[in-house]
Amino acid sequence: MKTYKRLFEQLCAIENLELAFKKARMHKTLKPYVMEFEKNLANNLQSLQNELASKIYAPLPLNEFILRDPKTRRISVSDFRDRVVHHAICNVLEPIFEKYFIYDSYANRKGKGNLKAIERFDYFKRKVSCNGRKIKRLQDDNYVQGYALKADIKHYFDTVSHKKLMGIISKRIADIDVRDLILKILNNYNAKQDGKGMPLGNLTSQFFANIYLNELDQFIKHNLKVKYYLRYVDDFIMLHKSKNQLESWKTEISSFLQNELLLELHPQKSKIIPLGRGIDLLGFKCFYYFRILRKRNIRKMQRRLELFKELCKEDRNNALVLLESLQGWNAYAKHANTYKTRRAITNKTIEIIRR
Repeated sequence: MKTYKRLFEQLCAIENLELAFKKARMHKTLKPYVMEFEKNLANNLQSLQNELASKIYAPLPLNEFILRDPKTRRISVSDFRDRVVHHAICNVLEPIFEKYFIYDSYANRKGKGNLKAIERFDYFKRKVSCNGRKIKRLQDDNYVQGYALKADIKHYFDTVSHKKLMGIISKRIADIDVRDLILKILNNYNAKQDGKGMPLGNLTSQFFANIYLNELDQFIKHNLKVKYYLRYVDDFIMLHKSKNQLESWKTEISSFLQNELLLELHPQKSKIIPLGRGIDLLGFKCFYYFRILRKRNIRKMQRRLELFKELCKEDRNNALVLLESLQGWNAYAKHANTYKTRRAITNKTIEIIRR
């Protein structure tokens, strides 16, 4: 197994920090904290470089808030200068680990994303069901079109073991200074258990999540030899004609997670579902020949419209924000069979703006 040394100097290079800054400010150029940092950019980056190179860099406390959308989650946001460091780390480490990730891992990777995952699921579904034709099940005379094991890891971001994660990273990264910097970032999070957890909201958490669960990906693809499998962060799904085969795989995966990664499957969210019933996946409900938006996604947009109705009464400039929100939602919703729903939401938006 190839290991990489002398990465810390590359990480601290001013060119890498400049690139990291550009990535960190993307889509946030008008944010006050970005403008403040950019006002004295050269000095700020030089100061950051000096702190990193002399190993006195320490991340600032995280800004935490609760998000209910729809489930309650604790989001932790780093200071902007720390986000620059996160991008600097990922700039160096991503090219190393990317080549070891499986093709069907879709979160936080270039050229992937949730819509690509949905398309891949559709491809798997057609393969398993022979393009939707009914397949006789071996155990009885019922006819099915395949099953999906849809699984979720219980409290994933709160239960990731720092020791396990660092052990996985150490297999590839021999540079002690880089590993020490990663530990500083991990330990900056005020977790429920010492030595466990990563903050939701950090770029590094998303990247480390892929590194950690790549161990699961490799086990599923190479040990269990599952053909139709994909993962998006800690949600994963596999398809097969046999329900019994999926039950067997579920047992082996549960054992692997507990013994090797100190994680466990969510008991309520890890189920085997007939494909004909429709599978909830990344905001959509996917059937054989069509997909629809999940009801909570539509309700969320309706609540947003009610909020903007009041805001537009106070300030007409909020209408522009409403239009941007509608455009983003429409771009997502059009990937489902939602013509009537999108038309109703658009008409409601126009009505609010005209008042």
